[in-house]
Parts: sequence; C-alpha cells; structure tokens
Amino acid sequence: MNDSLGDALAQAQAVKTKYETELLRKKNVVGVGLGFMPSPRGETVAIMVNVTRKEPESHLAEKDIIPKMLDNVPVNVVETGTIHAL
Repeated sequence: MNDSLGDALAQAQAVKTKYETELLRKKNVVGVGLGFMPSPRGETVAIMVNVTRKEPESHLAEKDIIPKMLDNVPVNVVETGTIHAL
C-alpha cells in the first residue's frame, strides 16, 4: 500500500469513528464503513453509509440528511436494503 493511500485510509477511519454513532441515528441508516467511490482522479477513499433506501433530501428532516463530506472525507450513501444477521 502506498503512503498516500495509507494516510487517506487512516484519516477516513478516524473520521468514521468520530461520526459513526451520529450517522447510525439517522433515518434509514443501517451501517457505516469505509470504501472507495469514483472521483475525477479515479477512485478515492470514502465513508460508506448504508441505508435501507435512498430518499431525496427534500423528503428528510434536516437532522436525517447525510452530509456529502465529513472533515474533508467524502461520504457515499449506498442503498443496501435491510441488513439481517445470519
């Protein structure tokens, strides 16, 4: 792993840890993790927020809107449906 990728992952992990509890309280959120998302420069490390279903921001209360960035780390909202433990 190159240093810049390692630094990006470390930063994203720290931001995820900082905001995870807050994100999990939002409507439809069922999980928070790290992953990659497309960017103009290829792929970038991002905080992945899993939701049961995506809804337009206009249908959400302000407290339930997931920000597009957290502390300079991009956030990607991914519709996963309901997650069940097996």
